[in-house]
Amino acid sequence: MSHTVSSWMSSPAIFIDPEASITHAATFMRRRNIHSLVVALDSGKFGIVTTTDIRDKIVGMERDPKQTKVRDIMTTPVTTASPEWSLKECSVTMHDINVHHLPVADAAGMIVGMISATDIFTAVEEIGWELGG
Repeated sequence: MSHTVSSWMSSPAIFIDPEASITHAATFMRRRNIHSLVVALDSGKFGIVTTTDIRDKIVGMERDPKQTKVRDIMTTPVTTASPEWSLKECSVTMHDINVHHLPVADAAGMIVGMISATDIFTAVEEIGWELGG
């Protein structure tokens, strides 16, 4: 099995509207058993909302998830991974910017998937780790 992002990412990425409530986003994530959603913004830009955002910016700040919009707590701009990156390159990038999820964008800038720290962990468990790439 390959050590590239494209081999281990989830595809397609799951999107949510920036005007959706955090309650909707949380329910969506729980039902799909995922921890992040890509937020489609105007002009081809993207954001991301994660379970960590909900923990820190909703629960931790005692905000009402029914009244708070995804737009209010999402992270933007978003760093994206390339499907051709090695898992090592992806892991180093995630560490350097202190995130657990990266949307994956093709050469045209279209979001084609999502890679998470859990995906990298699974790769290590299943195929081991070789520093060859």
